This record gives sequence, C-alpha cells and structure tokens, in this order.
Amino acid sequence: MRTSSTTVLAAVFLAATTLLPGAASAAHAAGPPPLGACATGQLCFWAKPDFKGTKQIHELTDLTTNDCVSLPPGKSAQALANRTGRPVTTYQSAECIETGEFQTYPGDGTWLPQSPYQVRAFKVWER
Repeated sequence: MRTSSTTVLAAVFLAATTLLPGAASAAHAAGPPPLGACATGQLCFWAKPDFKGTKQIHELTDLTTNDCVSLPPGKSAQALANRTGRPVTTYQSAECIETGEFQTYPGDGTWLPQSPYQVRAFKVWER
C-alpha cells in the first residue's frame, strides 16, 4: 500500500495536535502574517517587517508617474502593499539610483511582508 506524503503529514499534524494541547493554535500562529490594510489606489509602506510599525500611505491620485519619490528624510520601509493598479519600483537608494538594490512589483494587489533591503524611494510607472 502506498501512502502519499500529504497523508503522512496530515497524520503527523493530527497526532501532534491531539497529544500536545495548544499545538494547533501554535501551528496556526506560525503561519504567514496577515496582510496589511491598504485600500485600492494606494501604495502603503510599513517601517517594520510583517506590516508593522509606522505606516505611510501614498495615493495614486497624488503621484506623478515615472518620477522618483523619496520617503521622508530618515525614514525607510521594510514591508509594502501596492494597490495602485500600476507597477511600482522600490529602491534602496533615496534617489532611485539603480546601482543599489531595486525591485518592481505589479500593481494588481501585491503585498510584500519583508523587503530584502530598506526601501527609501519609489517610482510609479505607466501600465
């Protein structure tokens, strides 16, 4: 009789949650962080990973496409949500210089719980 790895994992999880009180809630708590709240048409940044810390909101109606927008001096972001409907490139450099790290995220609803670098600036692109 062949047993799939999914069946084995389910059996192990069931046994662990039965034998160890609270294991089910701990396993659930270890899941991915909840998505940060960010409304349609907004680009949202959080100072800390997992959508925590100070939140900055940029409205698409207030942004000019293809222009570099620096975050306020001394501020950076480690998590973001792009709900603008347009691609957004984030930059490690506060001047959008591409010699540092940069990454483009689609605008159809992208949530990034932890950026691989401190985000200090961004550009919103035309579709």
